[in-house]
Amino acid sequence: MSQPILQAKNVWKEYGDVCVLERINVAINAGEFVTVVGASGCGKSTFLKLLLGTESVSRGELLLDGKPIPQEPDEHRGIVFQKYSVFPHLTALGNVLLADEFAQSPWLGKLFGAAKKQAVDRAVAMLERVGLGHALNRYPSELSGGMQQRLAIAQALMKKPRILLLDEPFGALDPGIRGDMHQLIRELWLQQGLTIFMVTHDLKEGFALGSRLWVFDKSRHDPQSPQRFGAQITYDIPLQGGKLKAEDALRLSPEPKTEQ
Repeated sequence: MSQPILQAKNVWKEYGDVCVLERINVAINAGEFVTVVGASGCGKSTFLKLLLGTESVSRGELLLDGKPIPQEPDEHRGIVFQKYSVFPHLTALGNVLLADEFAQSPWLGKLFGAAKKQAVDRAVAMLERVGLGHALNRYPSELSGGMQQRLAIAQALMKKPRILLLDEPFGALDPGIRGDMHQLIRELWLQQGLTIFMVTHDLKEGFALGSRLWVFDKSRHDPQSPQRFGAQITYDIPLQGGKLKAEDALRLSPEPKTEQ
C-alpha cells in the first residue's frame, strides 16, 4: 500500500491558553478531494495554514510524504482564498506570468529571450485552461468576480502544485457562477491529479464536490473556560456521490464555460 501524501499524528494547535485544534489524527492519499465544513471559528482555516506552512503545529506531527511538512509555503502547495489574491496593477497575463518570473529570476523578477517566450506560452496556456484566454490583457478591475477567481486559481496552478488549498474560494460568488466554478475545479482535480482541501460554509457544496468530507467541531466543552478545548475532525465521511460527479467531469468539455 502506498504511503499517504499527508498525515496528521496527534496534531494540536494552541495560541497561548487558547486551544484551536486538538488530537487531529488523519491520513490523506494523493488525489483525494477533501471538503471541510464546520462552525465559524472551529479551526478550519487554521488547519489549512498548517498544511500551507504559514503556521506550525504546537504538538504532534504533520507529515508530507512521511517527512515533517516544510514550515513555509513552497511549490508543492498552492492556495486560493475567498478574497481574490491577484495584483491589481498587473494584467491577467502579468499576474500568472509572475510565478515563473520570480522562480527563474528571483533578483530581477524579469525574464528575457527564449525563457520569456516559454514562460509566456505557459501562462497563456494556463489562462486558456481556466477560461480566460480572451482576457489576457485585462486588469483585475476589468474582470467579474468569477473571472478574478479563475485568475487566482491559474496563479496557484502555475507552479504545478501537488496540493491545492481552497479557503472558501466561491463564497462571494453568485449561485450561477459558483456552478461554473464547481465544474472547473472538478475538471482540474481530475485532469491534473491534484490533492485538494477545500474549506466551505456550504454543506451542500461540501457534499457535492468532494470525495471525502470532514466536519470540524469541539467534542469537549468547558462552560467556565470555553477556549480550553479545541476542535477535532468529528466526522470523516467518504463521498461516493463526489466520486460519481468526478467521473461525470471526465466527460465534460476540456474547456470550461467562458464568462463575458
